[in-house]
Amino acid sequence: MESYEGKTPAIGDHQARELLDAPNANSLKGKRDRAILATLLYHALRRDELCRLKVKDFKQERRGVPHIKISGKGGKTRYVPLHPAASGLIHDYLDAAGHGLEDTEALFRSASNNRNKDSQQSITPDGVYKLVQKYSIKLGFKIGAHSLRATAATNALDHQADIAKVQEWLGHANIATTRIYDHRKTRPEDSPTFKVAY
Repeated sequence: MESYEGKTPAIGDHQARELLDAPNANSLKGKRDRAILATLLYHALRRDELCRLKVKDFKQERRGVPHIKISGKGGKTRYVPLHPAASGLIHDYLDAAGHGLEDTEALFRSASNNRNKDSQQSITPDGVYKLVQKYSIKLGFKIGAHSLRATAATNALDHQADIAKVQEWLGHANIATTRIYDHRKTRPEDSPTFKVAY
């Protein structure tokens, strides 16, 4: 059986920036969607990891640095430093949604549940997939949520992140899985073709 891990296309930096700016920053749903996209793009979470996040998971601190507590595959927990850009967008969303003090409840709620204060149901993995697809199509390309994980991993490696640290960050059991995202050896600009000079 062939694995599709790593076959998901990463998007370019300009597309990632456009995607982060695509949701309406003035609506509750738009604030939530921007926070979700930033959490995926800056922390390389899987869809189900994002859906399992509780409000308290976003309020972790280690050595004075804000972290996100992620419940990963196989029941493994990992702590990832919280990116300042994502932190700001999550705070904006929680301020607008009004559930920032409900520590044991879902961090990201389905849009209909945001309005219903009695319902704390999390957004579903399918909802996350559709959200990413909707905004990407609006921008002229079509991707799913896993592309944002691939984008984050590729971007970190392209900016000289240590591959063992990226493995830990992604929650991969095997570094071979992480290597699939390492495109540094296959960048056209690094080809011997461009080293030839007559």
